[in-house]
Amino acid sequence: MKNEIIVSGFGGQGVLSIGKMIAEAGNIENLAVSWLPSYGPEMRGGTANCTVVVADSKIGSPLTDRPDILIALNRPSLDKYMPMVRPGGLMIVNQKHSEPTADFRDDIRVMVLDSSQIAMDLGNLIVANVVMFGAFVALSGVVSMDTARQVLKETFTGRKEKLLDLNFQALEAGANSVKETQGA
Repeated sequence: MKNEIIVSGFGGQGVLSIGKMIAEAGNIENLAVSWLPSYGPEMRGGTANCTVVVADSKIGSPLTDRPDILIALNRPSLDKYMPMVRPGGLMIVNQKHSEPTADFRDDIRVMVLDSSQIAMDLGNLIVANVVMFGAFVALSGVVSMDTARQVLKETFTGRKEKLLDLNFQALEAGANSVKETQGA
């Protein structure tokens, strides 16, 4: 098993955090992982992406030009990386900043969700990235939901512990939004 994943969006959307959570979850599950971030010089609003590889054997390269999974948080990311996704792959798109249209490829699975609105419904836009992480966990099967919860618990310790419950809710909301869509 080997999953090559690209997470991409604007700086400030939590792109690198999503990738790091995926890598940490793979590590907890004793899988081989690599996490390769890339971002522009701007703190917020510039481009940001990362490549994550999760495998059950050694990883030859942390780079990919044919990801199995794309998590696109904005339209420029969707336009740039959608053509690269392997046939049969998975694409998870944030509707708010992507303005998706019917031009998706028909040889990949596509999940469109408004993670920003889901986060606002929970009371804080800052957890939109964790909503996307929850959707990723539910759809991809790369790591388990229990491991995802463990990653959040380890991430939100000490001074950040007051944010743990909100992030647990965001993780569940992302996973549940996928279940609701698939069941519809």
